Amino acid sequence: MVGERDAERRLDDPRWQVAERVGDAVLRRFPADVLAVAVHGPLAHGDDDGGGDREVGLLVVTYRPGAGPPPATRRVDGVLVDLTVAGADDYLRRATTITSRWPLAADRYVTTRALHDPTGWLRKLRDEHLARLARARPAEFTGAARQAWYRGSAAHARALRLAEWYETDQALLMLGEARLAAATVQGLFSRTYFRDPGDAVRRTGLAGADMTEVGAALTRQAEELAARGGRSTAPSTTCWTADGPPTADRQPMPPPTPISAPIR
Repeated sequence: MVGERDAERRLDDPRWQVAERVGDAVLRRFPADVLAVAVHGPLAHGDDDGGGDREVGLLVVTYRPGAGPPPATRRVDGVLVDLTVAGADDYLRRATTITSRWPLAADRYVTTRALHDPTGWLRKLRDEHLARLARARPAEFTGAARQAWYRGSAAHARALRLAEWYETDQALLMLGEARLAAATVQGLFSRTYFRDPGDAVRRTGLAGADMTEVGAALTRQAEELAARGGRSTAPSTTCWTADGPPTADRQPMPPPTPISAPIR
């Protein structure tokens, strides 16, 4: 019954129809290069949460890096197709590495739906990733969280300075980066991964956070990082400028003057 319902859903959903057409076209054109083809994202989850009803994330895994079709984003019959192409060994290596962007990448390793996988490679991808998580030490996630925190702190500092200069559009872009980085830190603290950036800021309560709220979140995270310890000292908002670490000709900027109204 589950298989019948899944087949009916695929027939009724234009995203599945487009995904299968694109997958078939890739296999016809590159039969000797392609190891596996799969969908990821909302379509792989069987819903539209975090994406849209006109979007498809498609993964093409090749035997060798550089083989197969070029990565691209195209609209096919009204459906936006985001085509990711990766060599099998490279993709497995990424899946077994804990980085500061792990919360935004892990869903692609764990949740896929195969369109073509005669060797069971996608199952291997999932198992290798989960096994790596089981072996990971707390210090690995703390170190990755520290890198994400520095990225968020720098973006927040730049957003504040741009707001002082009334560069509102640029300030909003940097505030968005700071929100996402803070959400990523939270995901690393709790070993939680997200479907996409929108899902990350929504589930961590940062989607509507203003400048002050993001700054407060980063301050709490700095305290948590200090409590966890690690190879380096606790992060401090005074040790980096908005453009990166201080150098001989670029010293940390003073705390910015509060703006009259928070930017949302």
